[in-house]
Formats: sequence, structure tokens, C-alpha cells
Amino acid sequence: MKGMRVPQAWRDRAKIWREKMSASVKLFMKNKAGVLGLCITMTFVIMAIFAPYIAPYDPYKIVDHYLLPPSSKHLLGTNDIGQDILSELIYGARVSLLIGVLASISVVSVGTIIGIVSGYYGGMIDEILMRICDIILVLPGLPLMILLASLLGTGKFYVLIIAITLNAWPGLARLVRSAVLSLRERAFVEAARAIGASDAHIMITHILPNVMPFIVSAAVYRAAAAMMAEASLSFLGLGDPSHKSWGMMLHYAHTAGGWWANYGKPCWWWIIPPGLCIALFVSGLMLMGQAIEEIVNPRLRRR
Repeated sequence: MKGMRVPQAWRDRAKIWREKMSASVKLFMKNKAGVLGLCITMTFVIMAIFAPYIAPYDPYKIVDHYLLPPSSKHLLGTNDIGQDILSELIYGARVSLLIGVLASISVVSVGTIIGIVSGYYGGMIDEILMRICDIILVLPGLPLMILLASLLGTGKFYVLIIAITLNAWPGLARLVRSAVLSLRERAFVEAARAIGASDAHIMITHILPNVMPFIVSAAVYRAAAAMMAEASLSFLGLGDPSHKSWGMMLHYAHTAGGWWANYGKPCWWWIIPPGLCIALFVSGLMLMGQAIEEIVNPRLRRR
């Protein structure tokens, strides 16, 4: 509305935030490994977004004879039912990216909320939540996700995200909690309590912004872990068969005979490309995560 003015405190906060972001971007761009990771990640993001325009064929349709080797017509050959592998590969980036983003958001949301509540309140609440974390953390990750996916029902897209979330949130919760334990005794938190601010207001307005840098770094790592988890579960046959993912491509290649699926001859074009894409995408995210972590924690920066 005309005549309304933004409070000075908000303008000061926005200015400080812009200055911090500008400094962080400059530090990130100086990190060659981080920039390389960003380029790799953005390549796959662009591939996922523009898949319908990049893919030469519909990945769900039979377009030629089965198990054709790479050629000018099919750059990565065809699978055992005559579908174009390059098109499957391009559309597979969509599934990996979607699961990585959704699982990362889910893990970060659950882990952040539990970590802040546990660290802020302490006492019995902290004890109960941290014991739950300890129980989940001592369980082996992949078998736990296999069990959860089996119990929740295989072949459903959202089941993978739930299984990954239930397995991954404790690590982030403990990280956030450790940061909150030091923040809750700071002067600005005590001042907020003194003026009668509610616990919810303090946690959202004062605690959360100060742990956000750690959360951003953790979110990138969790996205990479989610993609690896999806590929592992899909390879084991617990993925969604209605979606083309790199893990499902490896699953179908394995069930058809693996490396020797082409009647005893090497069928490398069906196995190496999806495995390479998984490795590159995850590596790109890990490099980005390390670069962001070095910005958040200056002690990690190379001298």
C-alpha cells in the first residue's frame, strides 16, 4: 500500500544478508572443485528440465530392434525390448533430480525441526529424541531402507522418499542440535526471552537463521545420498517401474543378463552409461557440498 514504509530493522537485515550472500558467492567461485561440481550438476539439471526436447525418442516406446549396439541412429544403442537407451538416460535425470530434491527437502525439514526443538528445550525432550536418533544411526542404512521400502510397498515413487527420509534425518538432527546448544545461551536469545518472545518466535526468528548455513551444506550432501539410495533400491527391484530412472535401467540390464545380455557378447552400452551418470551427478553434488562447507566453516579452507 502507498505510504507504507519498510521498518529500518528489516532493511538492515536485508542489507546484511545481501552482503553475506555476495561474499559467499565470491568464495564459492574461487573454489575450482566447487565450480566444477556446479557445472556438472547444472548439466544434469538442464538435461532433466529439457528432456522432452533433447531426447531423440520417446523412452517408453519401442523404436527399433532389441540390443542394437551404438550407431548414428541410436547413439547408445537399444535395450532388450528395443527402447532407445540415450532417451532413457536423459529422462532418467528427471527421476534422479526429483527424488534428490524431494528427499533432501524432506530430510532437511524433519532433521531441522527435531534438531532445533531438541537443542532448544533440552531435558527429557532432548533425551528422548536423541535416543531415537542413536537407534536409527546404529542400524545399517541400506538394509534399513530395504526393510522400510518392503513394509511400505514396493513400486511406489513416494515410498522411496519416505524410506530415504526415515533413514537420513537423524544425522542432520544431531548436527543442528549441536549448533543450537551453543546458540540458545547467546545474548540475543536471552534478550528475546527477556522481552517476552515465545519459544516458537525465538526458534524461527533467532535460532533458525543462524543454523541455516549448516543446513544448506547438509542439504546438498543429503541430495547426493538420496540419489545413491534411489539407485541402490531401484537396482534391487524396489523402485518405481513406471518411471525411467538410472537405477531401474541397471536393474533391467542385470535381470536381462547383465554385461553378457547380448547373447553372450558384451552389452556395455546398457550398463556403463547409467552407472557413469549416477557417479558424475553424485560427484558434482559432493564437490558443491564440500565447497559450501568450506564457506560455512572457514577452518576447512585450504591455506
